[in-house]
Amino acid sequence: MIERTQARKILENLTKTESLLRHSRTVELVMESYAKKLGENEEEWAIAGMLHDADYEKFPEEHPKIIVSTLNELGENKIAYSISCHYTKWNNPYTNLLDKGLLACDELTGFIVACSLIRPEKIEGLSAKSVLKKLKDKSFAAKVERDEIYKGIELLGVELNEHIDFIISVLHANKQELNLG
Repeated sequence: MIERTQARKILENLTKTESLLRHSRTVELVMESYAKKLGENEEEWAIAGMLHDADYEKFPEEHPKIIVSTLNELGENKIAYSISCHYTKWNNPYTNLLDKGLLACDELTGFIVACSLIRPEKIEGLSAKSVLKKLKDKSFAAKVERDEIYKGIELLGVELNEHIDFIISVLHANKQELNLG
C-alpha cells in the first residue's frame, strides 16, 4: 500500500494553494477518524481523503482523472475508485464504505471549515445547530453543493446532526494545525 509520505508528495506536486492543501488535510483527518470509528483501514481512508482533490488545482477540467490514473498505476485501485466517486454527478456506483465515506465527508468538511472561518472563535463552540442554519442559507458558501452533502449522508447511513458533530470534533481536536483555533 502507498505510504502517506508518498501520497503527500503526490499532493504537494499537484497542489500549491494553502486553502486546497488545508481542505485535503481536513478531509484526510476526518476520513482517518471515520475509518477508526467504523473499523476500516485508517491509512487507506486517510490517503483517499488527502488525495481526493489533488489534481483539481492543476487540471480542473480533467479532475479527478489524473489522480485516479496515478493511483491506479501505483496499484491503489480501491483508493482510486473511491476518488472517482466523490461527486455523484460522475455516476459511479458506490460499492463500499470508503466510496460512501469520502462522498459523505468531503463537501461537508469543507462547509464546516467555512462556518468556522467566519466566526471570531473559529471552531470553538461551533455546533451542529449553527452548521444546519448555515446549510439552509443558500448564499453562504454558495458553491457548496448541498445535494452532495445530503446524498453522502444517506449513502453512509448516518444521522445528519451526529455526522456534523463528529466532523466538528475531529476538526476541533486538530484546530491548531488547521488554524481553526
